[in-house]
Amino acid sequence: MATNVAPLGSTVHIPPTRPEGFTRLPSLTGLRFIAAVMVFLFHASLTTEPPLNPFSGGVSDFFHAAASKTGWMGVTFFFLLSGFILTYSARPNDTPRRFWRRRLVKLYPSHVAGWIGAMVLFAAATATWQQWLPNLLLVQTWIPDYHTYLSINPPSWSLSCEIFFYLCFPLLHRWISAIRPERLWAWAGGLVVTITAIPALGYLLLPDGTMSNGFPVSEVQYWAVYMLPPVRTLDFVLGIVMARILMTGRWIDLGLLPACGLVVVGYAAANATPWLFGLNAAALIPFALLIPAVAATDLRGDRSPFRGRVMVWLGEVSFAFYIVHNVLLVYVRSLIGETRQFGIVGGLGVMALYFVVCMAFAWLLHKGVEMPMMRRFAKPRAERRAGAERRARAVQK
Repeated sequence: MATNVAPLGSTVHIPPTRPEGFTRLPSLTGLRFIAAVMVFLFHASLTTEPPLNPFSGGVSDFFHAAASKTGWMGVTFFFLLSGFILTYSARPNDTPRRFWRRRLVKLYPSHVAGWIGAMVLFAAATATWQQWLPNLLLVQTWIPDYHTYLSINPPSWSLSCEIFFYLCFPLLHRWISAIRPERLWAWAGGLVVTITAIPALGYLLLPDGTMSNGFPVSEVQYWAVYMLPPVRTLDFVLGIVMARILMTGRWIDLGLLPACGLVVVGYAAANATPWLFGLNAAALIPFALLIPAVAATDLRGDRSPFRGRVMVWLGEVSFAFYIVHNVLLVYVRSLIGETRQFGIVGGLGVMALYFVVCMAFAWLLHKGVEMPMMRRFAKPRAERRAGAERRARAVQK
């Protein structure tokens, strides 16, 4: 039956400058951890219920304002990176079935572990089945209700979008691989314009309001502009296009330092634009340029601050860190006392405690769930057996 499944996409063309040691783009792995920390800082700065921000007075206000867009920007980076990496690493003879198997095994067991942790520690006491079941099945972002799409373990909403991306990727990859290289930049520009127009349409066409958590938009505006999987698929598609630009030799060779500078400008723009634009649109161009710029650094073998052994290890555990961090922030805060606030020294101590606890459990999830599940189930049994036999013959020789 597998022989009747169409291949995943066209053959990947490897740039001639690609050094042997950097086929996995380790700097992008390291950069993933920076994005995960951005999401962590956003949640740790929140003053809504439960108030995770440990600081008091003006320091609390400063921390909350400084991190007010880091979480949304971090998720935008992840969506772009997902499309980029899946395209760069696509296997010429792969099939959708094998691709979907690998991605599901990579994502779902860790999600279930995080879901169980949240339910055991606090969510089961208040969550209804209309909240916990969609979250468990990763369909929560299809439901326009704040208490559903941000239920149980709130960061898992992005996994609901990622599942949709994976389902679409074989077809999207084939279509985008058929675009003539000289037209790829025009496609990237069209995607940027489309994504930027979506917040404007949200303001024009959807009812205004203020969400119960204080967000200055209605639930349906937030859902339609930021949560809805088909809308966020545009970010993913832009990542695919940027990978094709790099792989077909159309990259403009933007340097790493200017690309990082654009991200700083993008963050300033996110804080200066109307609220819905600051969620995604303001960071889009900087991240769309940063990702191939960092990848090109690896391809050339240039020095990179994201490629060191520690950064790569942190990047490898970043998915587990993303899964566990919000659950542990809420739980640790409850142990400390939700109403307690601290000065600068005490607050920094709480932040350090947050980070250490999250890293410890991220390592446990990575080593105890993510990696064993990938080794055991990412490939079909016959393929694993054939690989083991090849390794055994190689050892005998």
